[in-house]
Amino acid sequence: MSLRVLRTLCAGIFVCGIAGLIISSVAGNNNGVVLTIGMTTVVAAIALLAASSVTRREPIDAFDEAEAERLESQVQGLVEAGATETEVRNLVRDAMRLGRRV
Repeated sequence: MSLRVLRTLCAGIFVCGIAGLIISSVAGNNNGVVLTIGMTTVVAAIALLAASSVTRREPIDAFDEAEAERLESQVQGLVEAGATETEVRNLVRDAMRLGRRV
């Protein structure tokens, strides 16, 4: 189940829970019904909080072909200028690892 579906479902439970609390209070104030509706709403809130806290919020970066071509041309330019290709590629790998940690 996606987070969007869970949010929609919890929003529906919240709206129905509020309406249910009002209706059950007006229609006789049965404590068992009020507590059941309230606890159902609480469980929906806890489920929404738990799901929202464990899901990733920022989108996964898509591979950008243009950026990869630009980086490869820069590597080729350094190699043509006299740098060792292995050292340049190791430098790029280290920079990418450092960028992922930040």
